[in-house]
Amino acid sequence: MKHYVRLDPSDNVVTATRALEAGTQIGACATRALIPSGHKIAIAPIAKGAEIRKYAQLIGYAAEDIEPGDHVHTQNVDFRNTDTAYEYATDLRPVTPVSEADRDTFMGYRRANGRVGTRNYIAIVTSVNCSATAARMIANHFTPDIMEKYPNVDGVVAFVHGTGCGIGGDGEGFEALQRVMWGYARHPNHAGVLMVGLGCEMNQIDWLLEAYGLRQGPCFQVMNIQSVAGLRKTVELGIEKVSAMLPIANEAQREPCPASELMVALQCGGSDAWSGITANPALGYACDLLVAQGGTGVLAETPEIYGAEHLLTRRAVDRDTGERLVGLVRWWEDYTERNKGSMDNNPSPGNKAGGLTTILEKSLGAAAKGGTSPLNGVFKYAEPVTANGFVFMDSPGYDPASVTGQIAAGCNLVCFTTGRGSAFGSKPSPTIKVATNSTMAKRMVEDMDVDAGTILTDGVSVEDKGREIYKLFLRVASGEASKSEAQGLGDYEFVPWQIGAVM
Repeated sequence: MKHYVRLDPSDNVVTATRALEAGTQIGACATRALIPSGHKIAIAPIAKGAEIRKYAQLIGYAAEDIEPGDHVHTQNVDFRNTDTAYEYATDLRPVTPVSEADRDTFMGYRRANGRVGTRNYIAIVTSVNCSATAARMIANHFTPDIMEKYPNVDGVVAFVHGTGCGIGGDGEGFEALQRVMWGYARHPNHAGVLMVGLGCEMNQIDWLLEAYGLRQGPCFQVMNIQSVAGLRKTVELGIEKVSAMLPIANEAQREPCPASELMVALQCGGSDAWSGITANPALGYACDLLVAQGGTGVLAETPEIYGAEHLLTRRAVDRDTGERLVGLVRWWEDYTERNKGSMDNNPSPGNKAGGLTTILEKSLGAAAKGGTSPLNGVFKYAEPVTANGFVFMDSPGYDPASVTGQIAAGCNLVCFTTGRGSAFGSKPSPTIKVATNSTMAKRMVEDMDVDAGTILTDGVSVEDKGREIYKLFLRVASGEASKSEAQGLGDYEFVPWQIGAVM
């Protein structure tokens, strides 16, 4: 393996594939200091104020004169907000649908409404933080000993959160929370749902039922603590209601379902310099394979496409779709400004330790998860995804909040790339973890499902690794436990995005 990677002939930086001592030869120059693995090295003079380029794209500006061989990172790179003249639908590369003979299937749960689940849970969904303890007590009653009687049920899960009151009864925050609750209440990975409220909260369950046309039945029940007359009675009644659902849920059987019924959340966290070189392009190729089958890949994390959104607008199926994406970017610029922040606040200390310098650099790598197929739709946070193919959903870059929105939007599977080693999992949709580098993959072997670092170390092609990821989609969707799922992750990763003032 070479000790550096240059991604495009127009780039004026390269990336070190291992830690390099000062004086290491890099093409026509030598390193002028110790360069950590994954960090950038200048290969040409870069004058103060000039563009720094990687992936053939702008990732920042020189804060001072930079000499060939210099370490290029936060100490000598400036960030500026993007100022791009957008193009729309100028880079459309439709994926050719597979033939009938090449259609893939997985073993899923076909629900009465026609939707398909990859898991079979009973959910306890709370309207407000005040009913969180009751929901957890109900769920905790259903121990492994009890669940042994229901082998076709994956578990009873409490989805609790810290909001639902102290917010306005209309506006972005309230609407987003209601979309999350509706999405989980109607998710195909749930065989039964119990909604638990307090009674006096702003986020009234009755309003949700009316707004979304939800109807109670044997496997969809609601209650609130004040009407039931206290916590103890609520827990007892909740246990009774869930106990009645379990035999019905246990009757569900897996059956062959087309891969077109898969909707995969494309996610990354704890990114490093290799995210955009190994794991994310491989996941992007897997997304293209899924799209060719008629399935759907949902990219999210709007702050983490900032600086790469112009590449996505070129792939937008039409101008209206592209302009919806630009509108989200403008909203985030205003959101961060009025909260006295910056779009460049997004790279975390871990991201920077891994070699990522600005949000522009991070975004160019993150956007690669979306493959190359046309952008067929842009959706609000937790809004039901109604388009097939590659789409985008607005969300923060904060992984639990983003994935919560993607699952509420209908994703029945999650694929999560990581370079630093994020300990993340999700329910009711299982998470597949893809490591960007082999060092971390070996260190966290119990957590990582796929090692994409072999693209760099062993010469495995992005396409071959993408096929490996896609085949894992089918196996996990059919019931194979992902590593995060096997370790029980997912009970505490339900985090609806809280937008607006808390009053």
